[in-house]
Amino acid sequence: MIVCKSREEIAKLRMSGRIVHEVLEETRERVHPGVTTLELDRFVEKRLAELGAVPASKGYHGYPRTLCTSVNEEIVHGIPSNRRLREGDIIGLDLGIILDGFYGDAAITVAVGEISPLAAKLLRVTEEALMRGIQAARAGNRIGDISAAVESHVEANGFSVVREFVGHGIGRQYHEEPQVPNFGVAGRGPVLKEGMVFTIEPMVNAGESGSRVLDDQWTAVTLDGAYSAHFEHTIAVTAEEAEILTALGPAVEAAVER
Repeated sequence: MIVCKSREEIAKLRMSGRIVHEVLEETRERVHPGVTTLELDRFVEKRLAELGAVPASKGYHGYPRTLCTSVNEEIVHGIPSNRRLREGDIIGLDLGIILDGFYGDAAITVAVGEISPLAAKLLRVTEEALMRGIQAARAGNRIGDISAAVESHVEANGFSVVREFVGHGIGRQYHEEPQVPNFGVAGRGPVLKEGMVFTIEPMVNAGESGSRVLDDQWTAVTLDGAYSAHFEHTIAVTAEEAEILTALGPAVEAAVER
């Protein structure tokens, strides 16, 4: 069942989302050749503690870290480790938090130093696809309109959409209804209503669309070893344009003052 959120609940989700955004941006600045993914994870965990937020992923179904760090051919759910980033890598940073009982969730993919033209295009197209999906998230449209907007932009640029992982509703739970695929047919699926809150999160491969999960039971990688990118926002459906809850705002300052 899809539960629409009240204005008060969306305000709470906005606070959680803005902290996610701010911490991801701070983490982006720490991505450079030589840093380990575990160092990034430790920074994020320390920063969340300073802001009074709880990591949503750590311990979730046994996941061992705060941040998901997916490098190059890793699509999602990469586990931070002593792996050092190298010039030319790309890294997906996926962060979920809990603040006052409400979840926030977003992801970005970041270049490590100078990257290839193909990798740069992959990052650009994936983020553009996310924004196309957000533009389609209007009351009266359907989930399929979001899915089709993402898929059509990705495929028009010669890339492929991962089908095994999708966006999701979010609120007092990390994963709620509805599911929001990055592929589909416009005009199909649940009707979007004001107050719905969910993530849109294209995962886009430079090669074929397939994936497999490594023996760690978490890290999903491309079948052909091609690079993959992941961008995600949490949005709220309104009477007009969707509101991006994981966007800029004064939430960090407010959280520090609490």
